Amino acid sequence: MGQDKSLLPFGTYPTLAQFQYERLSKLFTSTYISAKSSDKFDFDPNVIEDPTASGYAPTAGFVAALDAISCERIFVLSVDTPFVTQEVIQRLIDADKPYYDAVIAQTPSGAHPMAGIYHRSLLDQFKRMLRENDHRLGKLLSSAKTHYVDFPHEELFSNLNYPNEYEEAVSRYNDENESK
Repeated sequence: MGQDKSLLPFGTYPTLAQFQYERLSKLFTSTYISAKSSDKFDFDPNVIEDPTASGYAPTAGFVAALDAISCERIFVLSVDTPFVTQEVIQRLIDADKPYYDAVIAQTPSGAHPMAGIYHRSLLDQFKRMLRENDHRLGKLLSSAKTHYVDFPHEELFSNLNYPNEYEEAVSRYNDENESK
């Protein structure tokens, strides 16, 4: 993207981070943002800061979150997937069982590891991955007790990795919300 996508404006929100935080706060008792620093936000979210020397790997966020939160499981959604709906989230929650390590969204194109539920049972593996600089979530999920929930629509899990994808997402969001 060439810049911090979490700080890009989205819809009527000043940032994508605030958009995601506010909509998820309506669904969960506690909502957090995993970030390198809380200083970058112009609103007041609950932030769990990643270890400073961790680079930009999601494994650092998992370790920090599971260390900071006493829950047995956490729902994870990357900031750049603004079209994951409440219905998708509920299906993932409904599919979760105590004997799983993770419950992950999957579409015909493959798994979406940053849209799912992770159990505390994975904390030691995340710590090992972080120590070994191995950030392959797919590898972790293939060796864990992972349940994949199938979704037919790829567009729900669209990532905003390039400027054109971001622009298309903003336009799509605006179009969807104008018709409401």
